[in-house]
Amino acid sequence: MDREEGWLRFNQRVLELAEDADVPLLERARYLSIFAGNLDEFFMVRVAGLKRRIATGVAVTSATRHHPDDLLQHISDFSRELMLRQARCFHESVAPALAEAGIRIVRWDELDAAERARMHEFFHGSVYPLLTPFAVDPAHPFPYISGRSLNLAVTVRDPQTGRTMFARVKMPSALPRFIDLGADRFVPTEDVVAGHLQVLFEGMEVLERHAFRVTRNADLEVDEDETDDLVQSLENELRRRRFGPLVRLEVEETISEDAVAILRRELGAEDREIYAVPGPLSLAGLDRIANLPRPELRFSPMVPVEPQDLAHDDFFDAVRRRELLVHHPYESFTTTTERFLALAAADPRVVAVKQTLYRTSGDSPIVESLIDAARAGKEVVVLVEIKARFDEQNNILWARKLEEAGCHVVYGVVGLKTHCKLALVVRQDDDGVLRRYCHVGTGNYNPSTARIYEDFGLLSADPEVGEDLSDLFNHLTGFSRKAEYRRLLVAPSALRDGLMRCVQQEMDNHRRGLPARIRIKVNSLVDEDIIDALYEASRVGVPVDLWVRGSCVLRPGLEGVSETIRVRSILGRFLEHSRIFVFENGGEPQVWLGSADLMPRNLDRRVEALIRIEESAQRARLVGLMDLAMADSTASWRMEPDGGWHRVTRDDAGERLLELQSALRSDRHLRAVDG
Repeated sequence: MDREEGWLRFNQRVLELAEDADVPLLERARYLSIFAGNLDEFFMVRVAGLKRRIATGVAVTSATRHHPDDLLQHISDFSRELMLRQARCFHESVAPALAEAGIRIVRWDELDAAERARMHEFFHGSVYPLLTPFAVDPAHPFPYISGRSLNLAVTVRDPQTGRTMFARVKMPSALPRFIDLGADRFVPTEDVVAGHLQVLFEGMEVLERHAFRVTRNADLEVDEDETDDLVQSLENELRRRRFGPLVRLEVEETISEDAVAILRRELGAEDREIYAVPGPLSLAGLDRIANLPRPELRFSPMVPVEPQDLAHDDFFDAVRRRELLVHHPYESFTTTTERFLALAAADPRVVAVKQTLYRTSGDSPIVESLIDAARAGKEVVVLVEIKARFDEQNNILWARKLEEAGCHVVYGVVGLKTHCKLALVVRQDDDGVLRRYCHVGTGNYNPSTARIYEDFGLLSADPEVGEDLSDLFNHLTGFSRKAEYRRLLVAPSALRDGLMRCVQQEMDNHRRGLPARIRIKVNSLVDEDIIDALYEASRVGVPVDLWVRGSCVLRPGLEGVSETIRVRSILGRFLEHSRIFVFENGGEPQVWLGSADLMPRNLDRRVEALIRIEESAQRARLVGLMDLAMADSTASWRMEPDGGWHRVTRDDAGERLLELQSALRSDRHLRAVDG
């Protein structure tokens, strides 16, 4: 299947969570918000990239034999269907359920007199000074509409001349999407502005007003071979991002044809780029309502636990004694990864710290630890990936702050994004030995997302891992063509070939009658070469289990092609984010985890790293997790041969199936606490 369709089917699964009446109500509102935000980014990046390739003449027919223009039409049709389905879910299910629970999203006409009086005061004090209505006439050209801004298209008539005019009013970005009226009542911002249009167009007759919203191309193009200053070039591109070409125009379904015609003409929108849906638009703003302090309407709070090995022993002693595999968010990110770097900063025996940063939070204690380490005189090297999409500006700010503190900051390898999650601490231990303590993870060093992203991290003092990380950091900061490592598979030099060898080995073992099986957990599976290899393994007879959160373009269960392949997807309270690769290896499973998805960009255009898990108990733990996720007794979405997904939550007797994430909270390794 096409990658774009695979991704839209993933977002459809997110929408199905919002539609599920068994999910706590405010979490359903949050899933509606996530769905809307996901779709924004899909248009800003995937649709924008496809349109750009068509416009520049470099688009080619895909492996599915779809012409790029036909694919755009299919994306438009599918997206329109999903957007209307989202609106139905909000209006017919979530909003009524919220109202029943005493949380109401009301329109201007539903406000009582006291609320209107309060909104009049609010408008004049906090909204009116921020508004700038733009009329459209020969003296006033159509204004630029920035990406993801919410606007009102207003038609007014001059009662003296009878002349009709069009105007645009932009909703101030400083205002919340839904304004709090008190008592858990909220009104859309555009309704408050619309209720005061006579103030903006005094003496004019307001004929109609409708919300509209534009999504623009937000991908960045920086030629690293031609620029002398990558940071400066990227900052220039960020300023241009808001002026990218239009890729989607959302309008309220009640808008007049005349108003749509003006927007179509002035914005240069094609018919298939115009999406008429019931208001309110921009339901990504529901996240604020989802955060209301109504615990009975949300998932029960979970307190992550500290791994038992760290509960009583010195951190470095514990890691030196044995490698630690930690599973977030069930096991605490704060008492493991954050603590590792905080201790490194404070410990006088630590002489050097090296770290990769792809995405981190706005108030990151990890960055503060790196700054503290540099100020304490330690050698600190930080690789900041400033090309991390939608985090570019944030990462530039962090890079400058780190530089000012005395850290050595580098921006990776020209032409590649550095996506691997690595930390290396060099410490002079009590026995006089200079040891390397390492962390290799599947997720970003981001304390905020670590509470809701499912990820693994391996803490190790194994000399081989230390050698590998030293070699890899030297490659990232200097000049090196090293491709072979001891316990790492590193992209783009060796990861693809390493995985292909593992698949080939499973086929060879199956032919020899040895135990053979492939289990893979990734966020996306779209790489054609890997998929072809998995198809070949299936034709040989190797069982293949694929746990894919997002886009999957492989088709399972096709006769003579993929009969032994099963594909599952699990979405829920936590975002499944870890990547795990298990190869049966003749009965001694070889297990890898790391940062790489099975996409061409990850295998060929990024620095990624997988680490081989050596301890048998840890391998068994990861194999057990994979088997639990794939079990017929576990609730999941299951992929059909035609590429469709169906959700299975109950068995044939109507009993609820096991919820994986709930089960993990009581796992004997974790002992997570509900409170």
